[in-house]
Amino acid sequence: MEIPDKHPQEIEVWHIIPAVRKELVVALKEKGNSQKKIADLLNLSEAAVSQYLKSKRAREVVFNADVKKYIKDAAARIKDKTTAYQELQRIVQYVKTTKTICQIHMGMEAGLEGCDICFVKE
Repeated sequence: MEIPDKHPQEIEVWHIIPAVRKELVVALKEKGNSQKKIADLLNLSEAAVSQYLKSKRAREVVFNADVKKYIKDAAARIKDKTTAYQELQRIVQYVKTTKTICQIHMGMEAGLEGCDICFVKE
């Protein structure tokens, strides 16, 4: 196993969090929220929300069905900015504990088979 070129936090910040935001935006829109309301809840610009909805942002990471369901369930619990931030933290932790971050990282760098540097035990 090689040591990754990209630090696990780089994968999280540049790839995981934008992909989570995209899925949250989609789920919140499906719940009937306006783009303005979604932008306020997630502390994003309305333009960013529009780009997530049009798949102009965060296209490179596609989560599996389990992660998408986890995000959709989290979106159902979002009532305000506080719960939005809390749910985002829970989702990112879930992505780590299920080794989804490792799978995404392996897709971006060769030679990481068997790597568990990104894995965080509960």
